Amino acid sequence: MTMRQYVVDAFTDEVFKGNPAAVCLPEMWPSDDLMANIAMENHFSETAFIVREPEGWHLRWFTPGGEIDLCGHATLASAYVLLRFVEPNADMVRFRTMSGILTVTRQRNKDGHGADVFTMDFPTFELQPIPVTDAMERALGIRPIEAWLGRDLLCVMSDESTVRGLDPDQELVKELPGLLTNVTAAGGVNSGFDCVSRSFAPKLAVPEDPVCGSGHCHILPYWSKRLDKVSLTAYQASARGGIIHAMVSSDRVSLGGSAALFSIGTILPD
Repeated sequence: MTMRQYVVDAFTDEVFKGNPAAVCLPEMWPSDDLMANIAMENHFSETAFIVREPEGWHLRWFTPGGEIDLCGHATLASAYVLLRFVEPNADMVRFRTMSGILTVTRQRNKDGHGADVFTMDFPTFELQPIPVTDAMERALGIRPIEAWLGRDLLCVMSDESTVRGLDPDQELVKELPGLLTNVTAAGGVNSGFDCVSRSFAPKLAVPEDPVCGSGHCHILPYWSKRLDKVSLTAYQASARGGIIHAMVSSDRVSLGGSAALFSIGTILPD
């Protein structure tokens, strides 16, 4: 089985920034082992596989450490690929996923000089407060001021510079609760961002996710309540960096961003 693979940088309008994802379009489902091996070979934080089925597009996400239940940047990249190369006249795509039906809409750039914006409708994760522990301080190098748990661990720091300067111990991060560890603080007064965050996923063989959409399904609901705002702009302060524009409701979050195509190739697994 051969399949076309696109590499797309998500949550950015230029290559070498944002979060890279591979998007594979096989005609039928490869085996789970093959998809896992392709994800390990790519070694991006996410490789997406999309297959057209009678009920529509079915999307699955694989990290180098295995399949995951929700991924934002690879969903954005998948929508970009389908709406640019497969269904160029459409401005909306629905994916059937492990997290239910996810809808992505495209807002075309009117003047032809800027990038289109893709907006994803995602579920939020319910957060429960948990005690800040010595293990969190040892893993992150600095003690959080708050900790919350959903699918992921969310650690709140006192200021933006603390988040940007973190150098966590990845082996100790593996021992913390939650699938990922998201660390966040309010944006600085002149930063232009409501919050600044970083996301670490050593349990999935991803030391740091450059721009994590599913992590922001924890981060943005927290800051929406804390700041009493429904419209927020978030910055992921990884080495690559990325901007997420969001609207938060009671149980959904709208994540918006652009994408840039890096490459198109063919996988020859045989």
